[in-house]
Amino acid sequence: MPNGLLDESSLRAHPDGLALSLTLPWYRSLWLSSVTSLRLTIDGQDVPQGDLSLEVGGTRYALPDLPAQSETLWYLQEHPLLIVRRDRPAAPGDHHTVQLIGELRLPYMQIAPGQDGAPGMYVPNFVNQALELAVTDGPAPAPLLTTATPPPPATGEDPFALGLTLYSASAEFRAGWYDFDGLLNRVADLGIGPGIEIVASQVLPTYPRVTDDFARAWQTAFDKHGFSASSFGANLDMGRRRDRDMTPDEEYEFTETLFHGAKKLGFPLVRIQSAKPGLLRRLLPLAEKLELKMAYEIHAPMGPNSPEIMKVRDVYAELDSPLLGFVADFSSTMHSMSPTLLRAVRRAGLDDDSVDTLQAIWATDAPMRARQEEFIGYLKGRDFDPARLGSFAHLAFNMHGHVSPAEWADIMPQILHVHAKFYDIDEHGDEPAIDYPELVRVFVEGGYRGYWSSEWEGHAFAELGEVDPLVLVRRQHDLIRKSIRSVPATA
Repeated sequence: MPNGLLDESSLRAHPDGLALSLTLPWYRSLWLSSVTSLRLTIDGQDVPQGDLSLEVGGTRYALPDLPAQSETLWYLQEHPLLIVRRDRPAAPGDHHTVQLIGELRLPYMQIAPGQDGAPGMYVPNFVNQALELAVTDGPAPAPLLTTATPPPPATGEDPFALGLTLYSASAEFRAGWYDFDGLLNRVADLGIGPGIEIVASQVLPTYPRVTDDFARAWQTAFDKHGFSASSFGANLDMGRRRDRDMTPDEEYEFTETLFHGAKKLGFPLVRIQSAKPGLLRRLLPLAEKLELKMAYEIHAPMGPNSPEIMKVRDVYAELDSPLLGFVADFSSTMHSMSPTLLRAVRRAGLDDDSVDTLQAIWATDAPMRARQEEFIGYLKGRDFDPARLGSFAHLAFNMHGHVSPAEWADIMPQILHVHAKFYDIDEHGDEPAIDYPELVRVFVEGGYRGYWSSEWEGHAFAELGEVDPLVLVRRQHDLIRKSIRSVPATA
């Protein structure tokens, strides 16, 4: 997914001068309070901050007011206008050189909590774009997408069911290539179901609430295609406010809203982001009432036996509830960095020596933060600004883990859902950075019988249109089924 606020059709005429139609540079909806800064240059001239405003949903905000907008959602498919006051309104066909530098704070990716009432530290996302743009009157049309022959149906002998998370089509959904119904229609056309997983912060226009209208549209689509709801992905936006982190009561209330939304849509399981003991104790009676399982995601760079996860396992042992478990995300158990990521950092300017150093640092056993800081220090030592990589300088380490796949067996009875993470499918039908035959063997022999939900995360690194992620999911399903058939019958 291009890490950009602008595309080739962003420049628009406006009565006040001109406007830029912005694209959210992330895979999920964020709050306007997430926007830390926006700096604009047009034709080499810096635009004063007082001449800029952001219009969202018909309401205009001065840039200094954005940090206070913690209740205003920038929905993923929404394109607010950055309005530029100028002496002469732009006209169709006008050309301008535009540079937009922005910084956002990701309110659910907390690096460190706040101390003494101060706000915590959160993963930033930096955007720096310079484009030659012509004034247009709307977005570029979506391309025509091909379909593939659906695979043969699953058999009763398959040990677990397949599906996908709609997160796999994040970039295309963000770009407006699909509306919600259109996305589900194409999933059905490709024979990818039956399990459907969502990230609530991505697909809900009224996040974190599920409205009656959305629930009706959801049920209509599921009835039409015979889908099954598998997992409801819930984030916890601890940094929604800029002045402080959420209080424990606010964390519970935010999560409670999401739990009720999951129940309304018929999900049996919520993927939770926080396993704070106090929060889990408060949520467990709610989960029992709503008959929802709670699964904490084990994601790179952690594994089943990482110190952070051992603490969660200890809390689970204390609470002793069958509703508590884990989502196994295969980003934890990679044997190399994905080619998709390596192509992206090369596009951002890394040379071969830097790419080799990145991979060497990644392969060490140092803690994630230490590896990240070592790489950033290496870049600075070569006079390479890490901001040129956007969020990649951070995400290269917390999205790729190298724990042994065998470790999943240590917690197999507590694995309630699987994120079958992948980034590439090569010409041989294999995932070049993740050993799927070995993962299938570990889960079949371990007795797992839940969903494997395909999660293509190459959109974090690939350009829009570089590949068709849903066709890749189809090919990954072929790989998984082939791997299932190769497990010895005595397993």
